[in-house]
Amino acid sequence: MSARETPQPLFGPRFSSYSADEVGWLLKDLSDVSLEAPVEQREAAIQAKAAHYAESLPIEYQPSPQYQALFAAALDESADRVATAVGVVTELLLAARERPPVLVSLARAGTPVGILMRRWARFAHGLELPHYTASIVRGKGIDRVALRWLAERYDSADIAFVDGWTGKGAITRELRAALDEVSTMDGLRFDPELAVLADPGGCVTLYGTRDDFLIPSACLNSTVSGLVSRTVLNDAYIGPDDFHGAKFYRELAGVDVSNHFLDVITARFDAAHERVAAQRRRLESSDRSPDWRGQKVTADLAGRYGIEDVNLVKPGVGETTRVLLRRVPWRVLVRPGAEAELRHVLLLAEQRGVEVEAVPDLPYSCVGLIHPKYTAGATGADGKRVVTVQ
Repeated sequence: MSARETPQPLFGPRFSSYSADEVGWLLKDLSDVSLEAPVEQREAAIQAKAAHYAESLPIEYQPSPQYQALFAAALDESADRVATAVGVVTELLLAARERPPVLVSLARAGTPVGILMRRWARFAHGLELPHYTASIVRGKGIDRVALRWLAERYDSADIAFVDGWTGKGAITRELRAALDEVSTMDGLRFDPELAVLADPGGCVTLYGTRDDFLIPSACLNSTVSGLVSRTVLNDAYIGPDDFHGAKFYRELAGVDVSNHFLDVITARFDAAHERVAAQRRRLESSDRSPDWRGQKVTADLAGRYGIEDVNLVKPGVGETTRVLLRRVPWRVLVRPGAEAELRHVLLLAEQRGVEVEAVPDLPYSCVGLIHPKYTAGATGADGKRVVTVQ
């Protein structure tokens, strides 16, 4: 495919509330397409194998004033920690590359992290790193049209993939497998090493921390991600020469905190500089090899709770939040003592009528379990509470 035939990136403000210099979206604009379906309807179809999760979108969660207040408090409390992690992972990435990299974040959780890493590179080194965001879909792979677009314009060896956090490593493995396939079929060789803000799953070597802590951008959906939806891969709208798709929710501009989140973290960069240097030295002198702890924990929990599909076990703060916002949750497991950092999780669980269970020695702060036998009848009379289906 020639450069003339490939689609072109989308930029804000036409698509997303991020400015054009912060990120280019390697996505197709599906803003005018009706793709949303009720959470319960989507869950039943996904578990019945009648549809893939990426073929539709959940209805965007509209946070209550109480939840918005929790986000604001969480952002204030964790900003220094996030800024430090941003600096550390950016420094490790720059040190690992011979030339300044081209950042390609995985939409959408990786997008704000990619923007922050770009800002750190400029703050600490005066570098202006190109930054794009592309779609990867579990079970389907990364957007190959996007990869071809990148390879036509940059040395594929300079591409650095970025995401927000790891859970059990599903996307890490998906990325590596997809890039291996692209290398074999298209002759394009990309570095499969993923750089993440937090790696509690022990899946990568480039990370800001391996602590499972609240990254505030995980608390919300599009309103902290440039007003862009999750990515969509549906043959009815995405052709073989199209990027994967997404929607721009312009109508939510009044509650958008995407740039506020970025600016709060960026304002902490100067204070984080010495912590970043110390943490980088510590990590560079330690063994950062993946131990895939998240995979083992997930398998153990699946066995303990009788869950046959490990994809229904979502470890970590970010993944648990996603379960509560976008899926049909069954229960939330919490490590005793971690509750102070999980106020948004506990509020969402209360709002959805989900059981919260304390699990001593849980390696993560929390774990979300998707209902393992969901049908339409699994939703209670109040439309929220999920009951066990016999």
